[in-house]
Amino acid sequence: MKKFATISVVILVIALGIFVWWRYFFVFSEGVKSGDLNYFEKKGILFKTYEGRIVQAGFQSPSAGSLQSNEFRFSVIDESVADELERAGGRFVELRYIEYIRPVPWRGASEYVVTEVLEVDEPRRDKNVPVR
Repeated sequence: MKKFATISVVILVIALGIFVWWRYFFVFSEGVKSGDLNYFEKKGILFKTYEGRIVQAGFQSPSAGSLQSNEFRFSVIDESVADELERAGGRFVELRYIEYIRPVPWRGASEYVVTEVLEVDEPRRDKNVPVR
């Protein structure tokens, strides 16, 4: 009976470890997003993390009859990437990111973690609006 209990506990611990790894550390997807960097800040109470948002071209409709801007909220772990984004406020940026299934507090508030800044351009201007 003792051998069965030991084997059961070992299997349970392994299964729990696999579940936690899959839920919080498994890279679900990778990709590139681009848009105008709306804000980028360092915030948090216990864990200070970098959080940002880019506004992409176009609109999305979360419910019938409503429109809102298409936003991409993200976190940043790497200090060099954070430094580059801090200097790119209001500009058009192209970002490489990885997506986790769930965030963990020390990695940031978002499932999306930006790993690299591919491009930073000047803000796009509407051709019909004069520049002052």
